[in-house]
Amino acid sequence: MSLTMLPPAPARAPAAPGPRDRFIDILRVFGMVLVVVQHWAMPVLSYAGGRLTTGNALAAAPFVTWISQVMPLVFFAGGAANAISFRSAARRAGLPDTGETGRAARERSTRRPSAEKRTAWEWTAREWTAREWTAREWTAREWTARRVRRLAWPVAPLAAVWLPLPHLLTALGVPPQPVEVAARTVGQLLWFLAVYLLAVVATPCLLRVRAGVALPVLAGGAVLTDVVRFSGLEAAGYLNVAFVWLAVHQVGFRYADGGLEWLRGRRAAALAVAGFAMVAALVAAGPYPASMIGMPGAISNMAPPSACLLALFAGQLGLAMLLRPALNALARRPRAEAALTALAPRMMTVYLWHMTALVAVAGLATIGFGPSAPLPGSAAWWSGAPLWLAALAPVLLGLTALFGRWEEPAGAATGRHMAVAAPLVGGALLTLTVTGFAPGPAPVIASIALVGGLCLVSRRARLAGPVHRSGEPAR
Repeated sequence: MSLTMLPPAPARAPAAPGPRDRFIDILRVFGMVLVVVQHWAMPVLSYAGGRLTTGNALAAAPFVTWISQVMPLVFFAGGAANAISFRSAARRAGLPDTGETGRAARERSTRRPSAEKRTAWEWTAREWTAREWTAREWTAREWTARRVRRLAWPVAPLAAVWLPLPHLLTALGVPPQPVEVAARTVGQLLWFLAVYLLAVVATPCLLRVRAGVALPVLAGGAVLTDVVRFSGLEAAGYLNVAFVWLAVHQVGFRYADGGLEWLRGRRAAALAVAGFAMVAALVAAGPYPASMIGMPGAISNMAPPSACLLALFAGQLGLAMLLRPALNALARRPRAEAALTALAPRMMTVYLWHMTALVAVAGLATIGFGPSAPLPGSAAWWSGAPLWLAALAPVLLGLTALFGRWEEPAGAATGRHMAVAAPLVGGALLTLTVTGFAPGPAPVIASIALVGGLCLVSRRARLAGPVHRSGEPAR
């Protein structure tokens, strides 16, 4: 059956990109900056006999982490950004925003009285629907490829620096134990990219699921996982890597849909109070620890994530939505807008390299000159904190200026091999999270797999062309 029997489709102008949501930009920038400051303030280091001993300054103030642990807000902002971006890509391809075409077609098919009464028009409409589904699948692959490239290419220069660096430092006479600590610590940051990659790959599918279905399933899965975990099967807790973070990410979809517009004023304040009260109740009842970041030798709310983080997210979301009008007003000021415009495109580079800056400055101070860190919370600690941050910031700015361009990789994206590329990149990031860049074959193999996966979703820019409604690139 041909498409000539269909009425002519109205011409669609390319969708213009909508204005940026500065509230989401603020959450992303603020979240990453707070992560950096927290990581720089946490270490308590001492060096003796060629061995580096590490501690955590926040161990004495766990309730600070109820505000400073902002990864739930970062995933929320990422969910909103992914929803806005994917729907923009769908509009540019001439596809419906809501993805209701297939469901509407199925409903129409159930109302058809008999096979004999199906007209050529109806069969042609089904063919048109099938073409829309093909176009949606192609759009999803291309969009995912673009996001994966933007997410993971900045890891390539990090690997290029850190794979040989431990060998070089050891050859220069630095004791191997602190070198290994540094190399593993830098790699641990990649957990965020591995989990966020999962969220990106799942976005086109999850956007088609009703929030009233997805959120209860994900939140309920997180609670049930904790029940199993705290019954003695600790490994089961890692299922919450999907349940907890995808639930938070899914709430970002609701924000992008305008579904959180009601959350303002007293309602936002009530949610903030209820969320933090729930965290307090869970901590008091146990077995959840008071700290929302991992502490050595203690049960962790982060590795693996616990359902307590969902309560924390509720409190933080209420607080953020309460402050949203003031934050939007702040973002409209010229200086604040300029700062957001400069920082937002480089947040991944800042995140990836801030621990390298810490290693460089702390290594020089601790191993080179030998001082031990002051007691956390003491007058010496507080008075030295601004100087410490001031020493780290220029190093990070220099690294960001040097490696920031990797957030805009050359060439164009292609989703043709996404089914192979996504596991390669995800497996590589997960491996580097576990092993870091410590000497050994695993980091080398993982880095090769990472670059190989990224090459599968990359092509030369000159091959990119306009897209037909059928979902195929123009020949």
